[in-house]
Amino acid sequence: MYVPAFSMKQRITMMANKYELIATNPDGTDGPLLAFAQQKRMAFKEEVTFYTDDRKAQVVFSFKARKRLDLGSGYDVFDATGQPIGWFKKEFGKSLLRSSWQLSAAGIESDGTERNPTIAIVRRVWQFVPFVGEIPLPFIFHFDFTDRTTGQPVLSVERKVSVRDRYRATVHDNRLDFRVAAAMTVALDALQSR
Repeated sequence: MYVPAFSMKQRITMMANKYELIATNPDGTDGPLLAFAQQKRMAFKEEVTFYTDDRKAQVVFSFKARKRLDLGSGYDVFDATGQPIGWFKKEFGKSLLRSSWQLSAAGIESDGTERNPTIAIVRRVWQFVPFVGEIPLPFIFHFDFTDRTTGQPVLSVERKVSVRDRYRATVHDNRLDFRVAAAMTVALDALQSR
């Protein structure tokens, strides 16, 4: 299932982060809802399930951590029947200065990195400034994923300036399944600070 562009909006509640994935029309406006996801906070083994809407009656896809509390183990993406369709993983060594991820699906092996190295460093330094680091700032960060073999763009995720977290995803490679791209987009918000 290929979707060339979509938005992700976050709704924050007391016990969970909720995400709406919305198709982008050719003119750039919001289209129909593609999926709704909910992430429970404080879970020992991270799992996010995507549904057709916020009634959560029909599962569309999901992603799940391979291990409990092992941040480097990776996450598998599953279709509605539980069959694996891709995976992603944060590269913690590379992410010390600039966040980096691996993304794999349908024969695509790609690497994703924060676009702006200056913002990456400022985000990290901000956390350690006494008193000031406690103030959350909505840093605008963008990720670009490129095919390891060809160097061609696969996926771009851009955080937009807004009160709530909002991201715009552009899928450059039509082999990348929307479900894997959407799971990676939610993970960039939900898992980025870990």
